Amino acid sequence: MANADEVKKILSYVKDNNIQFIDFKFMDFPGQWQHFTVPVSQLSEDSFEDGYGFDGSSIRGWKPINESDMLIIPDPNTMFVDEFIESPTLSLICDVYEPATKEKYSRCPRNIAQKAEAYVKSTGLADTVYFGPEAEFFVFDDVRFESNPNSSFYMVDSIEGRWNTGRDEGPNLAYKPRFKEGYFPVPPTDSLVDLRNEMVLALQRTGIHVEAQHHEVASGGQCEIDLRFEPLVKAADQLLMFKYIIKNTARKFGRTVTYMPKPIMGDNGSGMHVHTSLWKDGKPLFAGNGYAGLSEMALYFIGGLLKHAPSILAFTNPTTNSYKRLVPGYEAPVNLAYSQRNRSASIRIPMYSNSPKSKRVEFRCPDPSGNPYLGFSAILMAGLDGILNRIDPGEPLDKDIYDMPAEELANVPSTPESLSAALRALEDDHEFLLKGDVFTDDVIETWIKYKFEKEIKPMALQPHPYEFGLYYDC
Repeated sequence: MANADEVKKILSYVKDNNIQFIDFKFMDFPGQWQHFTVPVSQLSEDSFEDGYGFDGSSIRGWKPINESDMLIIPDPNTMFVDEFIESPTLSLICDVYEPATKEKYSRCPRNIAQKAEAYVKSTGLADTVYFGPEAEFFVFDDVRFESNPNSSFYMVDSIEGRWNTGRDEGPNLAYKPRFKEGYFPVPPTDSLVDLRNEMVLALQRTGIHVEAQHHEVASGGQCEIDLRFEPLVKAADQLLMFKYIIKNTARKFGRTVTYMPKPIMGDNGSGMHVHTSLWKDGKPLFAGNGYAGLSEMALYFIGGLLKHAPSILAFTNPTTNSYKRLVPGYEAPVNLAYSQRNRSASIRIPMYSNSPKSKRVEFRCPDPSGNPYLGFSAILMAGLDGILNRIDPGEPLDKDIYDMPAEELANVPSTPESLSAALRALEDDHEFLLKGDVFTDDVIETWIKYKFEKEIKPMALQPHPYEFGLYYDC
């Protein structure tokens, strides 16, 4: 039940600021925000108890048409002014309910994340889990793509793209980042600093705390804006707000943003390193006297992540394109190992500070294409399984992998090579996700079925343009 004081605060804000519309946002199964809007006259105290009905059969991965009625109930703690809608509009993030029983819908991703937070507390190990995502993205100036029975193509372009050094731009002013050399150049090579500043200001106006913004490694407009860590559900809420605000700010300035992990061949892809830590009674639990200043609990947490990583990636790297990023040679964390500095390891322990409060585990495999409620929950459940079963993470990988002999590197496990492989791993290894009824068998089965039917099989049936170069003359 919604907090009465929070509800009154919203109603007062609506009245005092001449809000005209209320926009309700909620998460579908694959990971896209959905929304609908009502006039402000339709908002009352009862709205936070009775909710609003909608057709669930039209939402991906949800109800059949004969069971289509669903209910959303807004969370009063999530309000923000949506400055990308012309009329004064207040946005609220919602939970999805079954109208007949008034119980939360089992496939609602936000519900799964809420159950994950509750499960942490039920174990007695911790009372808070923090997540800090670093979502990278590309800013493009023009994007075109099409797939037909007899043709298929894509084209992305950026005024920053190194491939445009010879283009007549009337005039071409050069200063285009080299491939793999886009990290931290000053303007004019970094031509996106003003746009990123506008993005940061828009984020701050919604109450999101930003730590830093910068150009990333790839040419063609790759960027990163870092957010401060928050508890699991709030971190996922804010990541969705972040993606929404970044995309719409770019559009406002005539640019377009994608969180697709690998839109450019031969350059670095976009990842989303996820920083995680457990706390109890206001005290950090991952600091200790072990390797890299970690506690025994943190090392077991790492052990669980490494053991279950192949199945976790079905949620944290949930697209066929995700596995075009997870290849050696582009700083991608393909090695299922941990290290205090080695960025090729899938788990890193940041060493910027000796403060116990800053001690955390950085899982580097995820990318920003996924559903954060499901991805964060899967990471947490794997780590908790490691703690509860005292899973030894083995020895750290502190060597430079590029100098390691092939026979030694062959002993280091690697990430799945495809979404199909990750889904098969999830099929074989998901018992740890079912604890506390956080995930359910139905959720796991529906996720696997949806991904195979809607993404993997259609991709397998579509001829690839590169295949014509390889095989047309065979």
